[in-house]
Amino acid sequence: MSYFKEIFIIRFLFLLAVLFVGMGGSPAEADKKHVIKFATLAPEGSSWMKSMRELAKKVKKATDGNVTFRFYPGGVSGDEKDVIRKMRIGQLHGAGFTGVGLGQILPEVRVLDLPFLFNTDEEIQHVYSKMSDYYSARYEDKGYVLLGWVPVGWVHFFSRDPIRSVDDLRQSKSWMWEGDPLVEQAYEGLGVQPIPLSITDVLLSLQTGMVDTVYSSTQGALALQWFTKVKHVTRLRMGYATGGVLISKKKFDKLPQPYQTAVKKIATECLLELVQLIQEDNLKAHKVLEKNDVKWVDLPDEKEMGRFREAGAAARKNLTGKYFPSALLGRVLNHLKEFRNR
Repeated sequence: MSYFKEIFIIRFLFLLAVLFVGMGGSPAEADKKHVIKFATLAPEGSSWMKSMRELAKKVKKATDGNVTFRFYPGGVSGDEKDVIRKMRIGQLHGAGFTGVGLGQILPEVRVLDLPFLFNTDEEIQHVYSKMSDYYSARYEDKGYVLLGWVPVGWVHFFSRDPIRSVDDLRQSKSWMWEGDPLVEQAYEGLGVQPIPLSITDVLLSLQTGMVDTVYSSTQGALALQWFTKVKHVTRLRMGYATGGVLISKKKFDKLPQPYQTAVKKIATECLLELVQLIQEDNLKAHKVLEKNDVKWVDLPDEKEMGRFREAGAAARKNLTGKYFPSALLGRVLNHLKEFRNR
């Protein structure tokens, strides 16, 4: 073989190798099995888990069975801070988080959870769509891939005794998700001394009387069985709880490029459907609560509503500059203004 022919063959093989890398790896890599260990607080049988299993089914089909999910639902992997720790050491690769977990990784995402920020589901969808690229880039900087948003829903107080006023809330044994700065600031503005607990300890604490007031979406209260230990739900909507799905970038980068594309595409489609489903489930949950003798409670007047709103404004002020920059809050408010002025 001539020297020039030998050089040509070497260069040709080199180009083939480059092409394989550009396409996501060698055929051997493409056939490698990838298992994504995924945790969530959502219980088995919930709309959340049904949607995630459908997502997993579609991903498996799109990758010829080479990318599969192994689920750990119902909080069996611990609270969200436990899940984050396990993701960092590689025991878990992905999870569905509420705003509390999302915020432990990226505090500035909690701007979306601020009390009384949103008025309608349409406003929420608009702001999330406008901010998605920004937050995707920020999570990537932290070592995570944001597959999509799955907001939890409007947050209400669930209580043993009716909560009709700030004074009622002050006299209650109010739970606070341990390590949640946003609720901590809101309660501080209300003059409430909360009892901080892991979310996995709330049901037992309701049973024993350690706490008698919690906050949640209607569907969340059903899924976590909290509704069985309370008698009232306050109609006041304190805010809208954020949620989202993250996968460790380290794990995601091990997938061949075609598989990464498939996972992102399928996740986007499935999570958008899940958002709509969760909104419907929260509405259905209203009727389930009523059938189980959980009674809706209204605030007596606008004056009392104003006291709650003042606490929300105080929380916003205290968190701005510490957990998220004022410029970011301004950006979100501008998107809201843009939508409301349509």
